[in-house]
Amino acid sequence: MLRACTVDELPPGESVRIAGPEPIAVFNADGELYAIGDTCSHQDASLADGWLEGCFVECPLHAALFDLRTGMPSCLPAKRPVRTYAVLVDEGVIYVRAEAAEDAA
Repeated sequence: MLRACTVDELPPGESVRIAGPEPIAVFNADGELYAIGDTCSHQDASLADGWLEGCFVECPLHAALFDLRTGMPSCLPAKRPVRTYAVLVDEGVIYVRAEAAEDAA
């Protein structure tokens, strides 16, 4: 498990980036927490720097939209999904399961 931040440090509409070999972006979408691969599948851009629109994040580079629930892109130029990760809150701290959700099944 990777520690992202405390719940208080991630208010609704905000995101945080967990650095690593495969960076992870954690989002608070109206009180729901989501974690996805931080790098846009179209081009090397941090999705944590993007704009949150409901359950979607817009890439800051070319405006591709990714569904935070599934990692699937909903418009071009992105065609490939990004990984999704399980999120856990324990005693006010947000953790991300390091293995991708599809790998954990």
